[in-house]
Amino acid sequence: MTSHPTTNRSTLTRGYTIALVSAAILSTTAVFIRYLTQTYQIPALVLAFWRDLFVCLTLLGILAVARRGLLAVRRDHLGYLVIYGLILAVFNSLWTLSVALNGAAVSTVLAYCSAAFTALLGWWFLKEQLHWAKLAAVVISLGGCVLVSGALDPEAWRLNLLGIITGVASGLMWAVYSLMGRSASQRGLNPWTTLLYTFGIAALFLLAFNLVSGGRIPGAAALPADLFWLGEAWLGWGVLFLLAAGPTLAGFGLYNVALTHLPSSVANLIATTEPVWTAVIAFIFLGERLTWVQVGGSAMVLGGVVLLRVYEGWLNRV
Repeated sequence: MTSHPTTNRSTLTRGYTIALVSAAILSTTAVFIRYLTQTYQIPALVLAFWRDLFVCLTLLGILAVARRGLLAVRRDHLGYLVIYGLILAVFNSLWTLSVALNGAAVSTVLAYCSAAFTALLGWWFLKEQLHWAKLAAVVISLGGCVLVSGALDPEAWRLNLLGIITGVASGLMWAVYSLMGRSASQRGLNPWTTLLYTFGIAALFLLAFNLVSGGRIPGAAALPADLFWLGEAWLGWGVLFLLAAGPTLAGFGLYNVALTHLPSSVANLIATTEPVWTAVIAFIFLGERLTWVQVGGSAMVLGGVVLLRVYEGWLNRV
């Protein structure tokens, strides 16, 4: 009987570590995306399509060589994976539209309302615990995200009804993505198999969004030829492939693995540390200075995660 709490503590520690590493890796994607959009002005949904497609193709090659058994999926899981892939594609689209309507800082804050959505939806649909420490951690971390993103600057807020609705919807879809990942693990789906199929299906949906919208969606291809926006810019294609095969594949893959060890609400809360990692990377590689407000916000985000980890560790000991 004494081994159960130890096992729980070990699982929690492993899950927290994997989720933190995932957030750190995903935070590097901003550097790649910023380079591609500023250097080549590639439309955001075109970038998202190739990013998802390259993730799928890279992982397909890796699994075909190293873990061929993970390529197989039960027929009764296919419908679930199609829905999961659609959610990923819609999240990518809403996030892009939110950035176009609200700007980076405001859209970041609105997207990270997903921590609150995930806590509530996880409690409702997956019967996850919703104790005071989790609620406090959500509030503290959301406050920290506001400070880190610079959303306190009045100039950052260009309020419009469509922009706010879109931003909140992107947070809701990220929460649903987290819940689907947790549900997939409960169904016995391997996280890397899930990643392969969801990104492949999301790429197909993003291809449709680009071809059908006729440029009416901000960031989508205006013409089918725009899908090959980079043309003969081989450096651009290389950076895009590196973005997909490196931080996107590893970051989302590890996040899926973390969902096998942690409730979706906890994994999503840890993901809110991503803006902190991004700020640190920008400081190291881009020379961007952190203000004291941003330092305080970073401490709040990390403090919320530490509070939750300490409280859940205490629960396992009593």
